[in-house]
Amino acid sequence: MNEEIRADKRHFGRAVLVGVQFPRQTRGEVLEHLTELQALVATLGVEVAATELVRLDRPSPKLLVGSGKAEEIVALLEAHDADVLVFDDDLSPPQQHLWEKTAKRAVIDRRKVIIDIFGQRARTREAHLQVDLARLEYTLPRLKRAWTHLERQRGGGGFVGGAGEAQIEVDRRIVRDKIAHLRRDLVEVRRHRDNQRKGRERSGIPTVAIVGYTNSGKSTLLNALTGAGVLAEDKLFATLDPTTRRVVLPNGQPVLVTDTVGFIRKLPHTLIEAFKSTLEEATTADYLLHVVDASHPKALEQCEVTLGLLEELGAGDKPTVLALNKIDLVEEGLAPETFAHLAERVVPISARSGRGLGDLVENLMCLTGGGMANLHLRIPTSRFDLVSSMYRNGEVLEERYGGGAVLLHVRVPARLESRLAEFATAPW
Repeated sequence: MNEEIRADKRHFGRAVLVGVQFPRQTRGEVLEHLTELQALVATLGVEVAATELVRLDRPSPKLLVGSGKAEEIVALLEAHDADVLVFDDDLSPPQQHLWEKTAKRAVIDRRKVIIDIFGQRARTREAHLQVDLARLEYTLPRLKRAWTHLERQRGGGGFVGGAGEAQIEVDRRIVRDKIAHLRRDLVEVRRHRDNQRKGRERSGIPTVAIVGYTNSGKSTLLNALTGAGVLAEDKLFATLDPTTRRVVLPNGQPVLVTDTVGFIRKLPHTLIEAFKSTLEEATTADYLLHVVDASHPKALEQCEVTLGLLEELGAGDKPTVLALNKIDLVEEGLAPETFAHLAERVVPISARSGRGLGDLVENLMCLTGGGMANLHLRIPTSRFDLVSSMYRNGEVLEERYGGGAVLLHVRVPARLESRLAEFATAPW
């Protein structure tokens, strides 16, 4: 087992966090990111001993920060007896390696923190595959440092590599093979998920994806709407795996509601790619239910981050209901008008207490539109699959048999009416 893989198993007790302010950033913005990094690190069970904000005109290629500031950070680590140094910005493999030599401690960046959280939260095979892929892609360019002591043992001239070089290539080959294997497995998993999506599309039932910033209360809302029993904790990325449940609205309209993984600032592109099949739930849904933590002091900014990521995923133009969740935790009235420019429908709710859920459902009924169609159908006995579909996707009001056919009086989603036109008959 190489050093990088062993590093994933190390326990970090205390950490010092470093954020970097570049010229186009404000101090307040970087402090917000550092506060969020504190929450991420705490999610891993690591105590934050201190934070440090560094102002830079340009990044240093060696340590990201200047040598003088690097000495101050090392002193801070020693003063707080910290086990790990965490940067809020990505470190290149050489920077990370040099920092670990300089600080004589483990040094990681925000991307590694999020990967490790995802590793803790993974439950299904798909989530495990995605996390393993992201971890190995992070590990691959950092393998060299594990064998530099062997490289120094090379002797003589020529182009023949020493034991260190040979071991590096062996390790790289092993990791590349594992990455290729994981990608093949994920293709199969995604093919299965695509088939599930196509099945939902054929049913004609509108689909609603619950999206939002991490820890905004998406899973709690899914449970409130559908009784799904999904894990809902006050933690970042409490659930990674999408859960789809069927719910019938008061007007008789069935909808399929899917919870998705939470968004976050500076979500690494490698993780967006690794969790593409999960995030695609938002792109393939007919409608979006965007959940915002109204009690968060930066609720508007978190909302805009989510909208930006949705735009990047190609789901920015979906009809949307914006739910201002945790409204019961807001001491002063939060004006929905503040968010009116971001969505046509804005509804204050509390998914935990149930406050405002009636208004939310009313808005979902208006959003999904079309309502239900009342049809009389004559279905040949050879098409019992269609009869089963009527029970599954609509409401069967009456069923009769005669003349080698099944006569059904049904209420189904209006969007199915054109597909059933050939079986339609006059009321009996």
